[in-house]
Amino acid sequence: MTDEDLSRAADWLRLADRVCVLTGAGVSAESGVPTFRASDGLWEGHRIEDVASPDGFERDPKLVWQFYNARRATVRTVKPNPGHLALVALEQRFGDRFTLVTQNVDGLHRTAGSKNVLEIHGSLHRTRCVGCGRVTDRNISEDLGDEPACPKCYGQLRPDIVWFGEPLPENVWLPSLNAAYGCSVLLVVGTSAVVHPAASLVPIAKRKSQPAKVIEVNLTQTEASRMADIGLYGPSGEVLPKLVERLN
Repeated sequence: MTDEDLSRAADWLRLADRVCVLTGAGVSAESGVPTFRASDGLWEGHRIEDVASPDGFERDPKLVWQFYNARRATVRTVKPNPGHLALVALEQRFGDRFTLVTQNVDGLHRTAGSKNVLEIHGSLHRTRCVGCGRVTDRNISEDLGDEPACPKCYGQLRPDIVWFGEPLPENVWLPSLNAAYGCSVLLVVGTSAVVHPAASLVPIAKRKSQPAKVIEVNLTQTEASRMADIGLYGPSGEVLPKLVERLN
């Protein structure tokens, strides 16, 4: 990351009409949240079919809840890092012209103070009833047990997480598409841009009559790099505060 690149990125943000941010696991990893996808093909020690799919939940809901309760326990111990806080400052600058689209389910953006957050893969802070469909906010410190039941209809509860093979909820995905299409600057932060459909937000922002400027903030180059106008490489917890400081 050069000083010139940082200044140019800040100039684009300064002139931006609308800003969209796409964040991924790298942002949370800097707070101590393990990345979901491991290099050995396992997901936190489990096969994807067992803990992150509708079939896995149908086969063994208790195992799935043990897995997600462990993830909830991890989130209780971590805090937002300077990268999260820099994005809060960016939103405060742009107000309703700022949208944060996140693939993360840990809720750290909201904990940090971000308001206009679209959690396209769901949240560990919510449950959804398999029977009546009711979605309920649940305190991350709450012990849900291995077989929680819906307080309304007593049906089976599941984490309000988008599992593999499931579509993204339209009420979250459509605003995300609109934010990417309507922005003049897209920040891609802490994501490898390989998980679809989230990764499609990058070409959507670029391939329009007035293409957005794409600023990538990642440890190293990723699939998004070929579409980025500038790459600011380094920990987002260090790069984003510098970018916001330069912007101000």
